Amino acid sequence: MASLNVDYCGIKFRNPIVTASGTFGFGYEYNEYAPLSEYGGITTKGLTRLPRGGNKPPRIAETASGILNSVGLQNPGVEVFAKYMMPSMADDFDTNIIVNMSGNTIEEYAEMAEILSDTDAAMIEMNISCPNVRSGGLAFGTDPAVVEKLTGEVKKHCRKPLIVKLSPNVTSIVDIAKAAEAGGADGLSLINTLLGMSIDINTRRPILGNNTGGLSGPAIKPVAVRMIHQVYSAVDLPIIGMGGVASGEDAIELMIAGASLVALGTAMFADPALIVAVKRDIEAYMDRFGISNIKDIVGSLELN
Repeated sequence: MASLNVDYCGIKFRNPIVTASGTFGFGYEYNEYAPLSEYGGITTKGLTRLPRGGNKPPRIAETASGILNSVGLQNPGVEVFAKYMMPSMADDFDTNIIVNMSGNTIEEYAEMAEILSDTDAAMIEMNISCPNVRSGGLAFGTDPAVVEKLTGEVKKHCRKPLIVKLSPNVTSIVDIAKAAEAGGADGLSLINTLLGMSIDINTRRPILGNNTGGLSGPAIKPVAVRMIHQVYSAVDLPIIGMGGVASGEDAIELMIAGASLVALGTAMFADPALIVAVKRDIEAYMDRFGISNIKDIVGSLELN
């Protein structure tokens, strides 16, 4: 029987499939379609230091091969989450809970790390690259010196494994990954959405209320595969891979490139129970190639 168990930063995952932040809410809606115990872990909607109402609508624009989103981190704030939501999630969900956070200042990130470290979260994912808000994350995620400083400061306040989420909207994602590693990150997640725009040709105005947004879905998978491979080859940190995964074959492709865990995101809007098929496809692949342990797939790419 093939083993899907993964050890990521010392945390045991029953399988390598998690969810991508921003696509899964806080899990309750999806639990109606497939038990959350089917996942190795789930990642919460992004939290900020204070509550946010998000961006003005329209917030979603469908594209030929995915979607643009500009939700703007609508959330109840980290304190409400830690006090009222996380305890219920820990009781209700039999899976690892990864909490995503996004800040406007180093001090905000550090405060959130302190608060979340006192919860039952398995890990904390630090979003340094949110392209659908007007300030904050994007600036942090594009400067290696800032990434190293931010990671180092937050790490002082974080008593959980700290996963730094990287932006593809950079000149060199390898330089950013190395900076996060130098700052003390325990792991990396990539890629976040690509910055994009869609225009209504009748009004000659952007479709999104915020003008631009983050592109996700099948269109970005080749970019994700390339960047995961580059980062895996350059640093020693374990990777959570994401970007356009819609099947077990897609997940395996990201693992071959170097991802230890793989996140489902946009594809679950079309199939909320996608996890079931993805796990089945991974197990069938392992049986077909005689692979007994999922870790033997990770980073197994052989270049031409």
